[in-house]
Amino acid sequence: MISDAALWASLPVPAFLIGADNCILDVNAAAEGFLNTSRRGLLNQPVWQQIAIDAPIEASFERARTQGTPLFVNDIDVGSRSRAPLQCGVQIAPVQGRKGEMLLLLSPRELAARMTQNHSAKSAAQSAIGMAEMLAHEIKNPLAGITGAAQLLSMNLSGEDVELTDLIVSESRRIVKLLDQVEQFGNLSEPQFKPVNLHDVLDRARRSALLGFGANMTITEDYDPSLPLAWGDADQLLQVVLNLLKNASEAAGPSGGTIRIHSYYEHSFRMRRSDGTGKLLPLQIEVIDDGPGLPEAIREDVFDPFVSGRENGTGLGLALVSKIIAEHNGWISVDSVPGRTVFRLSLSRIPKDAEPQEI
Repeated sequence: MISDAALWASLPVPAFLIGADNCILDVNAAAEGFLNTSRRGLLNQPVWQQIAIDAPIEASFERARTQGTPLFVNDIDVGSRSRAPLQCGVQIAPVQGRKGEMLLLLSPRELAARMTQNHSAKSAAQSAIGMAEMLAHEIKNPLAGITGAAQLLSMNLSGEDVELTDLIVSESRRIVKLLDQVEQFGNLSEPQFKPVNLHDVLDRARRSALLGFGANMTITEDYDPSLPLAWGDADQLLQVVLNLLKNASEAAGPSGGTIRIHSYYEHSFRMRRSDGTGKLLPLQIEVIDDGPGLPEAIREDVFDPFVSGRENGTGLGLALVSKIIAEHNGWISVDSVPGRTVFRLSLSRIPKDAEPQEI
């Protein structure tokens, strides 16, 4: 028979055992990951100082303890001092045979939402880009003819008529540039998986941004120095981070703003694949800016191809980011309100059989 300790450790959601004095008696590994705090640091601490629930739940919690009945609360924000709130389902139940002790379970909704989001974004990217690639070559040929004809006409025109032919040429070139980006998107090679130091990738991206498109931005680092090696393609991950920094810089406008690059380890983050197996994605990278936020109209579709919140934007930057992360078997999500937009990447660490051997 499986032991109580094994069952406790196997629970896939954050779980807390709470004593009669509302102090934490025990937590499982998922709870440590959720709060980004060790079990030792949580034991004997008042639970409502460690968990911040955006609802008046304490009275209901005491009523459930007194009456000996379970309590279920859906879709409320739960956070802590070390992490932003997540929408969760909360389940509370008395522990049978142990007077006053309560069991608190949290079911974060974020993972399910991100699973749907990533799957739909990847499917949309594949279908849209497949069609666009098929048409790109055929569209480029007549565009070249239109551009050449407009340039020939302009040689015998003057004044306003020349302005019209110049407009034809400039718009044709803009369309060709868009088609080049579509073809580049479709021709992206499969990732060459190797051990990757994510902080090296982040530093390269930050330096490149500050020398170019992000010269008007303040980019700060907030790294977990103990972050282990990732398993991925360093060049493609660099492209992902550069795209996110570029989006944040363009959203800020000429006045500039602040971008914070945050890395940390989340023990409990697990992706469930379509075949039912699970995959740990503990390496987290967040690109956080203080810009105006994503327009509400595109917030749910921002990773779809050709969806852009900027005038004359192609809408391929975030679709490319989504495609690269999907091919790394990772997750990407976004949480955006005016003044704070967070793009979060979740990646796998290096497999044990690929770890460098000590000499």
